[in-house]
Amino acid sequence: MVRIIGIDPGLRNTGWGIIAQDGSKLSYVADGAVHSDADKPLAERLLQIHVQLMDIIRAHEPDEAAIEETFVNTDARATLKLGQARGVIMLAPAMLQIPVAEYAPNTVKKTVVGAGHAEKDQVKHMVRLLLPRAQMKTADSTDALAIAICHAHHRGSQTLAKLLARS
Repeated sequence: MVRIIGIDPGLRNTGWGIIAQDGSKLSYVADGAVHSDADKPLAERLLQIHVQLMDIIRAHEPDEAAIEETFVNTDARATLKLGQARGVIMLAPAMLQIPVAEYAPNTVKKTVVGAGHAEKDQVKHMVRLLLPRAQMKTADSTDALAIAICHAHHRGSQTLAKLLARS
């Protein structure tokens, strides 16, 4: 059995979702979101996200992590801030020697729904079908569960590729 934490990065709200994978069977463990205080300076906001995420990782002890890649926004400043948030988010599992995989938003949607340009409602519907006990506390945590499902689907092929690369 492998525990996977999926993370949907954001500066205001970072969604997280944890699933367990036992062979081809997936089961829901937990989900939620961490938040930063918009009134604080950027460095303090990044610290808030990092500390909260470290607490969640320590509490749930995932074996692997998956995070959504950043898409380039028309607002370069917002994209840079999101990139900084992703950096501290990726640092949390890495500090605990948890491998981190990254997936493009279209890959997550295609894996979970079957279409790379699926709507949020379609993703939520499929997450509910795949994880019937999921609470999906926020839209961000629903996305994080989808990212974890995506990783569960792709992790076997990634492991095989690493083994083949060594031989």
